[in-house]
Amino acid sequence: MFSGSIVALVTPMDSSGEVDYASLKNLVDFHVDAGADAIVSVGTTGESATVTVEEHIKIVLKTLEFADGRIPVIAGTGANATHEAITFSKMFAGSGIAGCLSVVPYYNKPSQEGLYQHFKAISESSELPQILYNVPGRTVADMLPETVARLSEFENIVGIKDATGDLDRVRIHRELCGEDFILLSGDDFTGLDFVAAGGHGVISVTNNIAAAQMAKMIKLALAGEMDEARSINEKIMPLHKDLFVEANPIPVKWALHEMGLIADGTLRLPLTTLDAKLQPKVKQALVDAGVL
Repeated sequence: MFSGSIVALVTPMDSSGEVDYASLKNLVDFHVDAGADAIVSVGTTGESATVTVEEHIKIVLKTLEFADGRIPVIAGTGANATHEAITFSKMFAGSGIAGCLSVVPYYNKPSQEGLYQHFKAISESSELPQILYNVPGRTVADMLPETVARLSEFENIVGIKDATGDLDRVRIHRELCGEDFILLSGDDFTGLDFVAAGGHGVISVTNNIAAAQMAKMIKLALAGEMDEARSINEKIMPLHKDLFVEANPIPVKWALHEMGLIADGTLRLPLTTLDAKLQPKVKQALVDAGVL
């Protein structure tokens, strides 16, 4: 459930900025057919920062409805206010979601003790499995392995999505947190190497575009068949790089629209559509990866 190739799903919107649920259903079906192992709904890639609380909850529940038991759905429930993250976790109790992905609080730069107390409070308020999410490139605060180790002692804190790109943390987290603690990469560029180093899988932006390739690659890597996995990774490497030429999810939404998987590539302000000068670069990455 919390391993393999997991997609950090976009939230499709129409030209007026309203959530496009028809396109959302299309995306869910696409990932089921492609063999993805799970969906993260309304994480960073799902524009959690710009949807309302009511929309956030509805998008997750509609994703669950569209999945219809065919694929696990993990809800993004992070916030930089602890009470808000707790509210999200409580709202999804009994809904059928597989677990929660909770990001390190952003902007307010908590200490390591503040991070510990934040996630401790969330854990104690919810019975749902909790996956920590460390992405210092966006949050500024970096949750150190020693803090992760303290949090791993809570029964329902089951793993971490690590987007630092620091492959040595796979070993450190394994040593400090034990073999049962789930390690997921949140950095597409180093995701395969993360799994090769002992990780359990990836939560991926590239997976939005190259879902079947990612699913096959991670399955091969987990089986130790690294030569074939690296061959796939080499082909989709342009996506790992060029889906980040502007802030995520700007390029990936443009690419999904270009592929016809969503009806419109609209984002909510302050994000705007992919710069016209960069569109040929992303389009070439789609061609090179064999998805367009």
